[in-house]
Amino acid sequence: MAERIAVVDYGAGNLRSVAKALEAAARNANRAVQIDVTSCAATVRAADRIILPGVGAFAQCANALRAIPGMEAALVQSAIEVGRPFLGICVGMQLLATRGVEHGVHQGLDWIPGEVVRLTPGDPQLKIPHIGWAPVRLSPSGTGHAVGSTLGNMGQTYFVHSYRFVPADNRQLLATYDYGGAVAAIVGRDNILGVQFHPEKSQTVGLNFLQAFLEWAP
Repeated sequence: MAERIAVVDYGAGNLRSVAKALEAAARNANRAVQIDVTSCAATVRAADRIILPGVGAFAQCANALRAIPGMEAALVQSAIEVGRPFLGICVGMQLLATRGVEHGVHQGLDWIPGEVVRLTPGDPQLKIPHIGWAPVRLSPSGTGHAVGSTLGNMGQTYFVHSYRFVPADNRQLLATYDYGGAVAAIVGRDNILGVQFHPEKSQTVGLNFLQAFLEWAP
């Protein structure tokens, strides 16, 4: 029986690319999946795994997500109460934080306590937003994680962002990359993961990561 994967459509994600990358990762893993790009809370509630993409500003994405009737409650029920595997991508990862401070203070989901703050590299020559490739390094808490470890310490992944996630508990910081200082690349706890990079744009490394997510049984 095909596993149901919900890719949440709230008007703020690179949805087609995410769905295509998931299809390729599922083929590589020889797994039967049904991928639903959806804005329906009931479909999310019925899914076996959930992916929350995100592109744009924190407040815009948070407001768009909460504007869908029943969606936040469906996400809480599935990911928090039931414990289904959950992956946030880019701003979808940032929404896991307690709050974001882009153009004012805005409330996140608060699933992984922390703040989303302006990316301020130590090297003034580094441009904002950061657009490009960078190797990811696992933190001590990420070493051996069933999903994070697929990146090793050399995986080149693709980033596009101006803000960064600062978790309150470093044990929930699974990997970083360097951009004039350490920046969160992966955060996570229990059945919840968030990645600042775009696995759907990260070629083989990204597909390997998505395959590991599909095989992950937290």
